[in-house]
Amino acid sequence: QVQLVESGGGLVEPGGSLRLSCVVSGLTVSNYAMTWVRQAPQKEGLEWIADIDRFGRITSYGDSAKGRFTISRDNAKNTMYLQMDRLKPEDTAVYYCTSWLGVVVSGRGGLRDYDYRGQGTQVTVST
Repeated sequence: QVQLVESGGGLVEPGGSLRLSCVVSGLTVSNYAMTWVRQAPQKEGLEWIADIDRFGRITSYGDSAKGRFTISRDNAKNTMYLQMDRLKPEDTAVYYCTSWLGVVVSGRGGLRDYDYRGQGTQVTVST
């Protein structure tokens, strides 16, 4: 059974940092590209945050993440990360990790059909 389990969310003040983790089990993680997406409260639909290729060599970021967030992965630990710095109240959302079979192209990305998605972790940015 495939599982993606996110952790690391919480309450943080504006300007602060959080590091999200996504632990994967039940599949060969090095075969899959991975993505972070989020859903903000009272908004319909997901927002694409960042992609990382299956080797961790190629990344691509959405406009809201560029310059503030860093996606990474450690296949030996079956784990993907999202380092979030200089957080803003508009970053408040449930963050999901996903995995999918495909190619990541630097500078290009967006929502797609994902093979697997976790249950999410809540991030709240507030004073």
